[in-house]
Amino acid sequence: MKAAVNARYGPPEVVRVVEVDKPVIGGRDVLVRVHATTVNRTDCGFRAAKPFVTRFLTGVIRPRAMILGNEFAGVIEEVGDRVTAFTLGDRVFGFSAGRFGAHAEYLAMPDDGPIATMAGNVAFDQAAAANEASHYALTCITGAKIHGGQHVLVYGATGGIGSTAIQLLKSMHVHVTAVCATQHVDLVAGLGADKVVDYLTSDFTRDEQIYDVIFDAVGKTTLWRCRHLLKPRGIFVSTDAGPMWQNLLLIPLTALLPGKRVIIPVKPHSQDQVRFFRQLIEAGQFTPVIDRVYPLDRIVDAYRYVDTGRKIGNVVISIRA
Repeated sequence: MKAAVNARYGPPEVVRVVEVDKPVIGGRDVLVRVHATTVNRTDCGFRAAKPFVTRFLTGVIRPRAMILGNEFAGVIEEVGDRVTAFTLGDRVFGFSAGRFGAHAEYLAMPDDGPIATMAGNVAFDQAAAANEASHYALTCITGAKIHGGQHVLVYGATGGIGSTAIQLLKSMHVHVTAVCATQHVDLVAGLGADKVVDYLTSDFTRDEQIYDVIFDAVGKTTLWRCRHLLKPRGIFVSTDAGPMWQNLLLIPLTALLPGKRVIIPVKPHSQDQVRFFRQLIEAGQFTPVIDRVYPLDRIVDAYRYVDTGRKIGNVVISIRA
């Protein structure tokens, strides 16, 4: 099978599309013929081993997982002899959590892992982009215990996580203020944001609204910059360590003190969560935003683009038309 392989850490050019052996499945596994996958910040970080501590998870000298990619959508082509939940020909999507391997024509997945059948009216490109950013958005929303009627500011509203967070929050009847650049104001408003702040023409920290939660979806702002926008017991939630890794220091500090807190929620991927995203898509409450679609043989170009930090939503790799 064809796969995008990186045998060493480095820039996008270390990735090469070559022929490798097809995965061999066990009794509780399914073999998915991948139709679409994504290139996201996680893939870029593990490809480049940045930050350096990544190497302690993936291999100090060279990567142990040489085929990256964690989101996928495709068709089941083979099932293990003890699999009962899936059958040949099922259209499925999911997340290869900790295993990677989705940047290839075939992927082996455990039948009880983060994998579920797709909604009948959903394209493979769309389903492939429905898991990683969605997982982090949902984890932050549940970790901050956000509920209907609250006011939430989403900083970094056009990324995969931010664009998903807006849609999830609106499905919960939350009042959403979103921060983005001028050229994306219409897109973000179309996702359902009640108010959109253009950071190129306005300073969002001068907003008159006071928020229950500030959701930094890109790890580029700080509690100190916008703490005056939070209610006395408000929460600053992020998916990232933040500038100078300060969020990691503020989590225990703010947990010990009364008042405003910083959190970075962590939750494992699950099959139930994938099914939940399928339900949201079927109900029309969530549509992954797709910026660009590249064929597998141009995956290096996809990596280059994601590395710029300018992607909107998700970048998809089409492996099988």
